[in-house]
Amino acid sequence: MSRPLREVVYVDGARTAFGRAGESGWFWRTRADDMAVKVVREVLRRTKAPPERIGDVVLAATAQVGDQGLTLGRDVALLAGLPHTVPGFAVDRMCAGALTAATAAAGEIAMGAADLVIAGGVEHMGHHPMGEEVDFNPRFVAERLIDESAAVMGRTAENLHDELPQLTREDADRFAVVSQQRAVAAWSEPDGVYAHTVVPMSVFSDEGWAVADVDQFLRPDTTMEGLAALRTPFRAGGRVTAGNSAGLTDGATACLLAAEETASELGLTPTMRLVAFAFAGVEPHLMGLGPVPATQRVLAQAGLTIDDVGLFEVNEPFAVQVLSWCDGVGVDPTDERLNPYGGAIACGHPLAATGVRLMAQLAYGLGRRPEVRYGLTALCIGMGMGAAVLWENLRHG
Repeated sequence: MSRPLREVVYVDGARTAFGRAGESGWFWRTRADDMAVKVVREVLRRTKAPPERIGDVVLAATAQVGDQGLTLGRDVALLAGLPHTVPGFAVDRMCAGALTAATAAAGEIAMGAADLVIAGGVEHMGHHPMGEEVDFNPRFVAERLIDESAAVMGRTAENLHDELPQLTREDADRFAVVSQQRAVAAWSEPDGVYAHTVVPMSVFSDEGWAVADVDQFLRPDTTMEGLAALRTPFRAGGRVTAGNSAGLTDGATACLLAAEETASELGLTPTMRLVAFAFAGVEPHLMGLGPVPATQRVLAQAGLTIDDVGLFEVNEPFAVQVLSWCDGVGVDPTDERLNPYGGAIACGHPLAATGVRLMAQLAYGLGRRPEVRYGLTALCIGMGMGAAVLWENLRHG
């Protein structure tokens, strides 16, 4: 039996400020699941979606242990006060966790299994450092299934510089400066992107209560000279530094996806329609190249070219990773369509949460560019993968 698939739309999304991982970070004394509860409640508050109509809650975490373990989507749904009738589950695709939560949610909606789904992710890298509780199978290296550098993201970034020697440390530093400058400028706008996407959260620290309301990795004084003086921790004489990489970060994100007909029925105001999505694999030690084939696949699905896309939100775990994407798909790194509000180099990259940050920023950007019809979110994924999602601007025209 064949049946038509339903159109899936993005209604709204929110995130916490992204805090520095560790004792000096916003969220050191805050549970990961409570961070997720905060953004889920905010999405429900903003959209006024009937809680009993939520068909599922899909949340991602890379380290699915401790305060971000168990069946995270169900746990957070209950903690957020959703009815017991609302199910939930957890997913993991490392850095593409929240993006995968969104595409999994979209599948449910398209097939008619749910009308409204909350999707997002959380990563408390202060409580759960990357790789700390992972037991890598020794066969990976012993049988040469992967290069041993594949397990260390900074080393994979150095590998990209080796693979694409035209992408220099100076290029990476220059990109990092622009990311910081754009983020600082965006934060300075009273009614700008971050006023629309970041929800302040009360947090407790050794000094008492505070409000986490701004990203902690913003460095407005970043200069090329300052970045040039930084050490290269992953390789002597290397090119990857703390300045041209994203910081280790805690944060949570959530968004509401809906069937287009349900959004109309409930009087919701969606901003984007899902056009297509793609995941791709590459050699694990060249992890950062993953978004290139993913982008090529998603454009082929839609019958479009890169020139048809008017806005890009590409994750910035390392500047060289974005530069390699630009090199592979034919986008100038200085193109104003690319990360106009800065990226993870400035705000941080809480792994499984990042995908919905990209979506929320893209939705905001498309809303202010009605002349743009299509936007793209993309990121690389550990162990050699990439993801890309193509969206249509519902305010286009």
